[in-house]
This record gives sequence, structure tokens and C-alpha cells, in this order.
Amino acid sequence: MAITFTLNGGRQTVNVNPQTPLLWVLRDTLGLTGTKFGCGMALCGACTVQINGNAVRSCVTQVSSVAGKTVTTIEGLSADLSHPVQRAWMAEDVPQCGYCQSGQIMAAASLLAKTAKPTDADISEALRGNICRCGTYAQIRRAVHRAAEIKAGGGKA
Repeated sequence: MAITFTLNGGRQTVNVNPQTPLLWVLRDTLGLTGTKFGCGMALCGACTVQINGNAVRSCVTQVSSVAGKTVTTIEGLSADLSHPVQRAWMAEDVPQCGYCQSGQIMAAASLLAKTAKPTDADISEALRGNICRCGTYAQIRRAVHRAAEIKAGGGKA
């Protein structure tokens, strides 16, 4: 079945089983491997992408549900790592092993698109389901605050 959606700013049509998880369509069909497989049960957040601007777990999202919608992956956030969240992540030296980072970044970008100056509670809620095995939660929180400053024009990376 042909399913058409907007992916990282461009129109995309895939001919796959409509029940296939979006994660596998992104990784295996389209070759976008920045979105990671972690648990397959929407518990860890490694597979987080944005659908119409909302952070969503792609491992449990059927590809048929994105027909006509806009999907953004880590590859589509910015072509040159210039997105405020990516800049802040690098400035705060967040990644350790890096496995969870694309999901963390996508969830943080979704939060900042809706909340210009998030509180610690906002950040905790938005990233609640994103697990960092290396425990860089303090750096992640600092990076989200820094990204908000960058986005507002007052911070530098």
C-alpha cells in the first residue's frame, strides 16, 4: 500500500505494509538511521521523532497513521547542526555513548517549539520517557535551558 507523507520537508511515498512501525520504515526502507531502536515498546524514547511537531515514539506508530502528516527525524532537524537544541547539546557536551541522544534532542526540540522558556518541571515532563543509560540528565537539562536561550537570541553555543 502506498503511503504519502512529508518527511524532513519533502514529500515521501512508501509502498509498505501499513502496519509496519514507522521506525522500521525510516531505518530500513528510507535509510534514515539516526532514529534508534531501543526497546520496541515506547518505553525508552530512543526512537522519538516528531509528527506534526509532537514528540512520538516511532517504534509503536504504524506508518499508515502518518499519511498526510509531517514527520521530522533527527536528520531533518537541521542539515548543518545549526538547530538551537543541537548547538546546545554540543556546547554542554551532553552525549556520552550517544545512543539516546537523537530521541532526547527530538523531544527537547518539540518542547521548545511549544514552550519558549521551559521550567525544570516542563523539561522533566517533556523528556520523562526518554532514558539515558549514561545518566547525563543534568547535562540534558542544562542543554535544554541553553537551547531556549539560543532560540530567544540571548544565548551562545
